[in-house]
Amino acid sequence: MSISPRSARTSRSIGVAFASAALVLGVAGNAMACSIKDFSAVAECDGDKGVIRVTDVDPLGVKAEITVYLENNGADLRMVGSRTIEDSTAKGVTVTFDEDWEPNAEYRIHVEAKGYVDEDLPILVAPADACTAEAITPPAASKAPGKSANNNKDKGKDKEEKEKGQDESEPSQTKTSPTPSGSEGTVPAGANGDNAPSPEGDSNLAETGGDSNTGTIAAAAAALVALGAGAVYYSMRRRGASTR
Repeated sequence: MSISPRSARTSRSIGVAFASAALVLGVAGNAMACSIKDFSAVAECDGDKGVIRVTDVDPLGVKAEITVYLENNGADLRMVGSRTIEDSTAKGVTVTFDEDWEPNAEYRIHVEAKGYVDEDLPILVAPADACTAEAITPPAASKAPGKSANNNKDKGKDKEEKEKGQDESEPSQTKTSPTPSGSEGTVPAGANGDNAPSPEGDSNLAETGGDSNTGTIAAAAAALVALGAGAVYYSMRRRGASTR
């Protein structure tokens, strides 16, 4: 029985289509298959204790066994622990190992997912700083804003009131100032108007020795002296003439 050319061409077209579909499905399956790239690990602090966390982001949810070993010069020193991840999702499922790691400690993490993965992650190195309680303790200044300022004001006010109360309880030594006994009854100079200097223009003869009429009085006195001298001289001449 011979096959017509038309049937042969149809068969070939169907075969090519099936082959292409199988290739696409194979590539897609390999792309979605569980692999070591779906796993990651980190060493970090949980409070003041160290932990190691391993995360699986395999979207197929393949069951995986995670085992962690502490390394020493490239050899397993001890096994930290083993955990199983089931039903993982693309968002990630994480398992935690309690391990109080030393700074810069090295860990080997082995992943086994039957039929898919059986190998180690890159060596995990712990942080250079150990976990401490101070690293997670919130600062004391986390109170509501303004409270510390108000508390400081209240403390300052209480201190002022306390000091004020102490000052009032002590006997006052500066309220009265005793007057020295030697100065009692004395009147400061210039307290009354007797010794006050006279206003300018009111000076009298007792204060200056003369006033504005001094020249006139001196001239009159000189005239009287001259007149008296003349009268004495004239009287003496007459008396001398009469005695001759």
